[in-house]
Amino acid sequence: MAAGAPRIFVSHLAGVPVFDPNGDQVGRVRDLVVMLRVGRRPPRLLGLVVELTTRRRIFLPMTRITGVESGQVITTGVMNVRRFEQRPTERLVFGELLDRRVTLVETREEVTVLDLSVQQLPARRDWEVDRVFVRKGRKASAFRRAKGETLTVEWSAVTGFSLEEHGQGAESLLATFEQLRPADLANVLHHLSPKRRAEVAAALDDDRLADVLEELPEDDQIEILGKLKEERAADVLEAMDPDDAADLLGELPEEDKERLLSLMQPSDAADMRRLMSYEEHTAGGLMTTEPIVLRPDATVADALARVRNADLSPALAAQVYVCRPPDETPTGKYLGTVHFQRLLREPPYSLVSSIADTDLLPLDPDAALRVIAGFFATYDMVAAPVVDESGSLLGAVTVDDVLDHMLPEDWRETEFHLDDENNEGVGTYGS
Repeated sequence: MAAGAPRIFVSHLAGVPVFDPNGDQVGRVRDLVVMLRVGRRPPRLLGLVVELTTRRRIFLPMTRITGVESGQVITTGVMNVRRFEQRPTERLVFGELLDRRVTLVETREEVTVLDLSVQQLPARRDWEVDRVFVRKGRKASAFRRAKGETLTVEWSAVTGFSLEEHGQGAESLLATFEQLRPADLANVLHHLSPKRRAEVAAALDDDRLADVLEELPEDDQIEILGKLKEERAADVLEAMDPDDAADLLGELPEEDKERLLSLMQPSDAADMRRLMSYEEHTAGGLMTTEPIVLRPDATVADALARVRNADLSPALAAQVYVCRPPDETPTGKYLGTVHFQRLLREPPYSLVSSIADTDLLPLDPDAALRVIAGFFATYDMVAAPVVDESGSLLGAVTVDDVLDHMLPEDWRETEFHLDDENNEGVGTYGS
């Protein structure tokens, strides 16, 4: 950028796309890396943590950035695709500096850091943090909204950016990433330190935390759940998809598992116990117990109203299952499946029982993973009913759960096609 470039607040860089010189997107900004300096000298901005389209996080030096403008970052096109590893002298802006409690030098008043601004130095390619946006008053809590005067001050006007994680909350970090999908926010949490991860998890509401937990690796799930109060842990488990919650409970020590189940609503606990009774890699172990179930006298309009539920995943909303009462799993006799596309082609007053697909054989709860995968591949399905010997619908298996169990356990951390032994991880984009 040219000398005299405008000041950029770091919150405006969160999640912005990163492009190569040809205009092809290569990733998104997930954090900024700075180096604290002695005294009150402003930190030097070293570069960006960029998450590639394959979920790998790499370091992009500021010297390889040609433009930061209009909600985008432009690179020179040459990027080192080795996985980012933070050095002892480096600090992450979003992960370690936002929400920190610092002190105004002049008044000795304690304030909370809401944002930082960065600016390119004149006639040089160096960047540095120049100003701090803070709020006066006490820290926010789960029961009290933060209030107080806000102001922007020079970096030298505050003190307390220690290297320890002391007095740091999560409010500004969450505000910065509030638009992220659960899978992307889970990736943010995974790369934070355990202490910071616990702070962010504690600040999320139950439903949002449940969605994020479903996308985290097993070790992170157990760590976060273990740091919640037991009553809240039970609430979060209830908010998760039943199959994901059952998988997580199954990894806990027996004593912890039973204690959490005792704190859950009886109906939810019963679903968990039923799911945990099946082998992990079977249809019963993979299914959710909350598919869309309709009685034979329901209409197409009724079905479309259920499908519109924003809380449903696309896979679960792709079809409805027609069953005799009771219509909670395990249901009465399973009669057939109606696909979403068929619903769109029929008059609203048509009965779902008259258009149900009765030829498609459901899955047995003991069906193995390879059988389930073959079913999806053969019939081009994204969800499948699971029915027991008595003909009752037990639940539905969705394609995302099948993929989760077929991919390697560390697939979220695995780079599938960018590793290259010959160039030692250096990739050229747009060449």
